[in-house]
Amino acid sequence: MKIGVLALQGDFAEHVRILEKIGVVAVEVRLPCDLADIDGLIIPGGESTTIGKLAVRFGLMEPIRRLASAKPVWGTCAGAIFLARDSGYPQPVLGLMDICVRRNAFGRQAESFETDLEIPEIVTADDSRRVHAVFIRAPLIESVGADVNVLARLSDGRIVAARQCNLLATSFHPELTGDDRFHRYFLTLG
Repeated sequence: MKIGVLALQGDFAEHVRILEKIGVVAVEVRLPCDLADIDGLIIPGGESTTIGKLAVRFGLMEPIRRLASAKPVWGTCAGAIFLARDSGYPQPVLGLMDICVRRNAFGRQAESFETDLEIPEIVTADDSRRVHAVFIRAPLIESVGADVNVLARLSDGRIVAARQCNLLATSFHPELTGDDRFHRYFLTLG
């Protein structure tokens, strides 16, 4: 299996490291030609406006949309904003996933936090640990369309992970915890 990681800006190296740890070939994607022959794409956290502007500049918007019509795409934090139908902000987004997000919903860098989440689709009988989630200037998934499955909520009910067919969005950064379960789950979406 070969998974692309959008490497325009952000924490792409951390995703590459986890993919390689679980035996997946990871390809850094910077140009449309880098999307050839991959089995899925991860859009990392970073700065969503910058990711969008660079994707436009390097001609990646339409090629990523075409890829997403057949293969899994996962956005973490800024990547979730980039996947969303609506970011609530005038910036380039792919508009692929029927979610509305609010950027920096939990506050500034100083309000970043960590928590454990119950995520039944990730937890297995062999590994029932809760999923440790790192939120850094994280977006909130404010609403989801009818065909979107909510995967995780905070204890107050706010949505922080969702799936729509082969599209996955997380407000948090699984790549920063060393827990590879979310990456393994993503591999099953293809």
